[in-house]
Amino acid sequence: MATMVPGEFAYFEGKYIPSVDANISIMTHGFNYGTGLFEGIRGYYCPSENNILIFKLKEHIDRFVRNFNILCMEVPETAADIENICVEVTKRSGFREGVYIRPLCYKSELSLGPKLRGVESKFCCYVIKLGDYCDIESGLDVAVSSWRRIADNAIPTRAKSTGSYINSALAATEAKQAGFDEAVFLREDGTVAEGSAMNIFMLANGKLITPPPNSDILVGITRNTVIELVQAELGLEVVERPIARTELYICDELFFTGTGAQVAPVRSVDRRIIGSGKPGPVSKELQDLYFRVVQGKVEKYRKWCTPVY
Repeated sequence: MATMVPGEFAYFEGKYIPSVDANISIMTHGFNYGTGLFEGIRGYYCPSENNILIFKLKEHIDRFVRNFNILCMEVPETAADIENICVEVTKRSGFREGVYIRPLCYKSELSLGPKLRGVESKFCCYVIKLGDYCDIESGLDVAVSSWRRIADNAIPTRAKSTGSYINSALAATEAKQAGFDEAVFLREDGTVAEGSAMNIFMLANGKLITPPPNSDILVGITRNTVIELVQAELGLEVVERPIARTELYICDELFFTGTGAQVAPVRSVDRRIIGSGKPGPVSKELQDLYFRVVQGKVEKYRKWCTPVY
């Protein structure tokens, strides 16, 4: 990812303060034990409206707040409060370009011991400028990682917990050191889970196939959006089922989805060319539709976009 350029203000300890002053102690529980929970939310700049449209804000915050229960978190801010804070932090940034909003809840006590119950939590939020997270034009070269995706019964993958992203960092780093753009995780049983920080879809025999929610994946907001758009607008059947590693080598098209990745076509897996070696027709059609939707250009889905200004 490019160098972070933060907005001028962040929400921290119940108020809006300069981002440079939003700091925690080195003794903070969340820093020492990875006991934090976050969301990543995109805001797309719409030049014709001179406005930033936050995509699926309500859905992101609903998932965020529901997952508080997994890490035994309680904060005074409600889901509605957090939605408003995300908008306000973005508004105070003054940005008129694409942004990434990071609401985060963390165990804020200065205490020792890897426990969750009875440890104070606090909420904060910041915003940064963000362009493309990865190459979404020419296609990605990816590799199946030697690291396995953590099981949901070990560290819940349905929650975006800060500590669990060590798993993602190890896989992504291994892939990049070997000359690839991105990694594909397998589960312990050898079936496909997802990318290092994005969901995966393959096109085979005219159907779009993706691993099911109980396959140690993050049930992504973009993933759910793509499933809905593909069925409603592209007329394709979507099948949620386990995927074998070798199916990736012989499928017609392959792409990642995620807040960062958006819709990112894959052109090769383990140096095996997928299809023509270029983004396929379904990937390109979906990508075009997705970008029109997130920029508020499709009236039918305009309700998914929250204006900032």
